[in-house]
Amino acid sequence: MSGEAAVYVDDKVGSDELGDGSIGRPFQSPLGAYIAKGTEVKVLVRKALSPTQDEPAPAQGGQEWVEATSSSLKKAKKLHEAHLRKQQKAQDTKQRDEAAAKAKADSDAAKIEAAKAVVITEPEGAQAVKIKLRQTTQNRGHRVRVFGWVHRLRQQSGLTFLVLRDGTGYLQCVLSGKLIETYDSLTLNLEASVEITGTITALPEGKTAPDGHELMADWWRVLGAAPGGEAAITNKVAETASADLLADNRHLVIRGETASAVLRVRAALLKAFRETYERLGLLEVTPPCMVQTQVEGGSTLFSFDYYGQQAYLTQTSQLYLETCLPALGDVFCVQESFRAEKSHTRRHLSEYTHVEAELAFLTFDDLLEHIEEMICGSVELVLKDPVAGPLLKQLNPDFKPPTRPFMRMDYKDAIKYLQDNEILTGDGKRHELGVDISEAPERQMTDRIGKPIFLCRFPKEIKAFYMKKCPEDPGYTESVDVLMPNVGEIVGGSMRISDINELLEGYKREGIDPTPYYWFTDQRVYGSGNSGGYGLGLERCLAWLTNRFTVRDCSLYPRWTGRATP
Repeated sequence: MSGEAAVYVDDKVGSDELGDGSIGRPFQSPLGAYIAKGTEVKVLVRKALSPTQDEPAPAQGGQEWVEATSSSLKKAKKLHEAHLRKQQKAQDTKQRDEAAAKAKADSDAAKIEAAKAVVITEPEGAQAVKIKLRQTTQNRGHRVRVFGWVHRLRQQSGLTFLVLRDGTGYLQCVLSGKLIETYDSLTLNLEASVEITGTITALPEGKTAPDGHELMADWWRVLGAAPGGEAAITNKVAETASADLLADNRHLVIRGETASAVLRVRAALLKAFRETYERLGLLEVTPPCMVQTQVEGGSTLFSFDYYGQQAYLTQTSQLYLETCLPALGDVFCVQESFRAEKSHTRRHLSEYTHVEAELAFLTFDDLLEHIEEMICGSVELVLKDPVAGPLLKQLNPDFKPPTRPFMRMDYKDAIKYLQDNEILTGDGKRHELGVDISEAPERQMTDRIGKPIFLCRFPKEIKAFYMKKCPEDPGYTESVDVLMPNVGEIVGGSMRISDINELLEGYKREGIDPTPYYWFTDQRVYGSGNSGGYGLGLERCLAWLTNRFTVRDCSLYPRWTGRATP
């Protein structure tokens, strides 16, 4: 072997992947050397040092490198031959796969080219009646014309099955014969919009499809194609996609069954609130979103220039609702509210739908009973809704409607509960009287109790300037938060200050200039009286109903810190 090139192998410090066969970068095994350099090389291995030897490795040509044994080289050559066979097999398989893929691509291209010549015409005869998919059941046995988006798609036994979606319902359609030979059929992808005519027939026993029937198509066409491949909707909004990517593609996410179901329940909930308010005698009003006063604190206001004046996006419509009481009686609104607090919790949004109400001439107990009726009555209506009811059960199978009366718990009792159960503040301290209860411990307490809670009578220092003091304890207010399991607070409300001097004291305590609030203060000048009200966060309420982890899933296009797209 004197003419052979030498390569070095060290089974302790060498590497078959990174080595090059030199002393400084030896291979780890003779097989690694043969794979990299071929079998016509001299393999030198490091001779094991005795236990007493601890010197560094000798330089090239030193006596510590010896030729590998013939048995180890024989074994390495066998392994090398097996490696070459495996490598050849992999190459042959790759070539066959590439050839098969090319043949398939050529065949598909030929089919698609031939399909361009296939023309289908709508049958003459019975008129196809245009319907929405919600009307399919009453149109069984009739020839109809439907429009929608391809929600599901599969080919089986020479048939194409597609489930159509139009926002009002779903319908399985079956294409056969010449209908599946067209260019549109061969290039059809999910989310394409289509027009189909045919007859709706009940399904045979043992078959399943939406509403128990299907449309046997006699003609169809694509109105708007949708992409496949990497741009397919299943890749754009895959289950494994990041939260940011899903938020960027919210316009596609809402096409999914879960997201659209939540939005349908949301619509039913809003309808239920309005029906309940009408039954209770409240009138809907529409206060402004652009305001020049603050209610919940200046640090959480979105400000903007309004024709050279400072203005804000509203945090609550409550002050305006109060002014309506003498003119319109009890009132409510469904309005967007905006909070600029940089909270990244699962229950905070920068823009949310605020359901607010104000009522005149009532007591604190009356207010609590009204809130119970508003929540429970509205939930009952949602559960009875023929569309939203089943969707709610689908989204939250374990949901049980709340029962009256809700548990009443004073702030003082809540502090004691948190102390007794060793539920600490956010910074790991023991809760004490006078401290506001933050989100996490509040939710932990609510989840342990496991039912709706009226958390009442908070200290005046941690509540808004307009909240009425408790007659029996002026250090506390006639205020209430409604807490629901898995979400926490969904409603905040209180009785309102009726005495003008007490209101002026509230302004002063909060460092608020009363001048811009003259119109609100006037409510205590021109015929004051006991009034109270509350605000409900629609997204939080919906998260409780549908068991969503975050309120972001309960908004059409959620806005939170740093997110204002799409």
